[in-house]
Amino acid sequence: MASRKYVDVFEAYDRFSEGDRIPEETWDYQIIPSNARLMRERYDINFSKTDIVPTDADLIDRLFLAGVDMLMTTGIYNTDFSRVLKLDEDEIYDGLKMAPKKLSIGSGKEKVKCKARRGNSMRKPIIEGGPTGAPVSEDVFEALIVSYAQEPSVDTIVSGVLNSVGRHPAVTNTPWEIKATMAEIRHVREATTLAGRPGMGI
Repeated sequence: MASRKYVDVFEAYDRFSEGDRIPEETWDYQIIPSNARLMRERYDINFSKTDIVPTDADLIDRLFLAGVDMLMTTGIYNTDFSRVLKLDEDEIYDGLKMAPKKLSIGSGKEKVKCKARRGNSMRKPIIEGGPTGAPVSEDVFEALIVSYAQEPSVDTIVSGVLNSVGRHPAVTNTPWEIKATMAEIRHVREATTLAGRPGMGI
């Protein structure tokens, strides 16, 4: 039996180029909600109001199968192309097999190792702190990151987004967006250093 070809970035590009063209609003407001409801019914997915993290092994298995089915049924949307890449079941499982099993983030004494945790694991999870992609004023950006970095329970930083740089709006697809991104990285590095944790992963 011939080995399957892994869907690499070049294969993905070609398939996105040839995929079904769908408006982004249709994808966000019709296709995703409709298919999510379908998976909930197909796999009998229900959560109680008091038990939002499933511990039942059968439900966990059904959630995984629903996720695979959702990916096969829905595909992956590319906003630049406004097209969808479809994957079959074997390609999804091949991708899962090739996914890294562990990852190191940060350096020095702030280096943390991320590994998959099973249900009810006694191993402490990695705690990521930060505004997580939310727009943040440049007046408070660095101080905000310091407030997260100085917390001993926080292992890595998830940065926010500067909504301006040098009082210029960080408009998408302009040089100001690039400058704002560079400023974000600099501010985060300075903030972790001020907090005494220069090696924190971002």
